[in-house]
Amino acid sequence: MAVKVNDRYLRGFVRDHELAFAAEAAETAHNLLIGNKGAGNDFTGWVNLPDIYDKDEFARIKKAADKIKSDSEILIVIGIGGSYLGAKAIIDALASPLYNSLDKKTPDIYFAGNSISPTYLSQIVSLVKDKDFSVNVISKSGTTTEPALAFRVFRKLLQEKYGDKANERIYATTDKSRGTLKSLADKNGWDSFVIADDVGGRFSVLTAVGLLPVAVAGLDIDALMKGAADALAEYKNPDALSNECVKYAILRNVLYRKGFKCEMLVAYENSFTMMNEWYKQLFGESEGKDGKGLFPVSGTFSTDLHSLGQFVQDGSKILFETAVVFDKPQTDFFLDDDPDNADGLNFLSGQNMSVVNRKAFEGTIIAHTEGGTPNIVLEVPTLDEYNLGYLIYFFERACAVSGYMLGVNPFDQPGVESYKKNMFALLGKPGYEDIKAELEKKIGG
Repeated sequence: MAVKVNDRYLRGFVRDHELAFAAEAAETAHNLLIGNKGAGNDFTGWVNLPDIYDKDEFARIKKAADKIKSDSEILIVIGIGGSYLGAKAIIDALASPLYNSLDKKTPDIYFAGNSISPTYLSQIVSLVKDKDFSVNVISKSGTTTEPALAFRVFRKLLQEKYGDKANERIYATTDKSRGTLKSLADKNGWDSFVIADDVGGRFSVLTAVGLLPVAVAGLDIDALMKGAADALAEYKNPDALSNECVKYAILRNVLYRKGFKCEMLVAYENSFTMMNEWYKQLFGESEGKDGKGLFPVSGTFSTDLHSLGQFVQDGSKILFETAVVFDKPQTDFFLDDDPDNADGLNFLSGQNMSVVNRKAFEGTIIAHTEGGTPNIVLEVPTLDEYNLGYLIYFFERACAVSGYMLGVNPFDQPGVESYKKNMFALLGKPGYEDIKAELEKKIGG
């Protein structure tokens, strides 16, 4: 198993009879998922995806990535939510948060269409003006406001720079057969890849949505999918407490029912920061409905120990931590001796920095649990393509089981539409006139 759930730091917080009670509910939830009988079951295509993904499209993804690497200095990835978070998280985790600044043979990758900030968009535009670039636009419909605005801008830049050849630099990841973006792709001959009808955005990272940008970054998408496939095989285990994925869902549920309303995902690697963001969307959109759900927050330790550590240690007891810990670092750093010992740190001389990082984790988890904050630990061998693919699938499956245990549909997001309706009305979009005046009164306009 590439992910091991360590629950030793829950002693005193979770009792055996609570686990046994929750295990029954978890087995029911797990059976709903694998039997495809739960709410939202028309969006569970991701469950068996690592075994049944389209191998022909997978080959086309690799071919397109090779072309982008050969003719582009920059790839602009346009998408929002699950259409960008997963790819960004994997690239940061496996290549580096400093990926674009590294000396490498692959294109820089910038993500656009994930906000409506004019400043951010202008800055990315300035970066591509004198560079060869391509665009990967990701949208089921092609009309989602944030990515549609960004695509309008970058498509025009491509047309101005390359003329008729611009279409050779646009890659659309969209619906298989319908929608504005699919129609544009067919009309203009863009390479296109499929967002399956039965895979929602936040579960789509192991489809073309995430795999094309990840492949452009030079990462091994075969190993990524192999990790996910092995996780799928492992988590078919029907016994709740010996299935690590379901066990994690059980522990979260018990803590939630005992009054801990927030889960704080922490890691001791800066490169995992965007994976924290991906986790927040996955669990936040899946569980946060019907007045229920854990509020997902995150931290990068030891960095955030100097900002959030005080609250975790001594603040109100509303949260528990889930720490993702890697047994072996991607790279290590040896600490030399300083003859002057001006900083008083020679007691660390001759150590690898990974040892210091591990001791920071051990010291922190003891302090936090003794201070009244429960901790779940997810132990992962190392941070590479195989293990990250395994971990991604672990989180996705645990999230679905957790949602069913709460009694919600883990695959819809009705609350997301509220802000869109109000924004469209305030911007004067046709069809929203009836609520525009009412909204303007509320904001004093």
